[in-house]
Amino acid sequence: MKLLLDFLPILIFFAVYKVTGDLITATAVLIPVTILQVGAVYVLTKKVEKMALVTLGFVVVLGGLTVALNDGWFIMWKPTIVNWLFALAFLGSHFIGERPLVERLLGHAIGLQHAQWVALSYAWVIFFVASGILNLIVAYQFSENVWVNFKLFGLLGLTFVFLIAQGVWISRHGTEIESNDQAES
Repeated sequence: MKLLLDFLPILIFFAVYKVTGDLITATAVLIPVTILQVGAVYVLTKKVEKMALVTLGFVVVLGGLTVALNDGWFIMWKPTIVNWLFALAFLGSHFIGERPLVERLLGHAIGLQHAQWVALSYAWVIFFVASGILNLIVAYQFSENVWVNFKLFGLLGLTFVFLIAQGVWISRHGTEIESNDQAES
């Protein structure tokens, strides 16, 4: 259910754009849908991930500017800004705290050596930077319609491929950590 909720705003944005052909209208719908989505996640789980709040903030601010100024470039920059902030967070975690962010997120389930966590973290940094650059290339070099398609299918597809590649890499280098529930069974 949460996975569907996570993708609901982008799916509705895409559908509204395809029906209206208008980026401003699609963005005007995206803002309240994203607010409702974050609210629904909170009601269902009693918590909201920081990344969801960051994304919500950028949807409200850049989406609001898009609608208020009737300029689609603000919303078109959102994926780049969010990706680059994630890259900065992953990179910054090498200097703040004892473990890279990716290890903090996955270390409870996967066993890797410190150097492997660092390598995985840098892979995420590169992925986020490249995704942001690719978003700008598509936004500036292709039509708005192509960008909307890329936003849904391209960035999502690239993320899916990266996650599979990461999974393959982890399966070769990592070990699964048993949880207390599994150990007691």
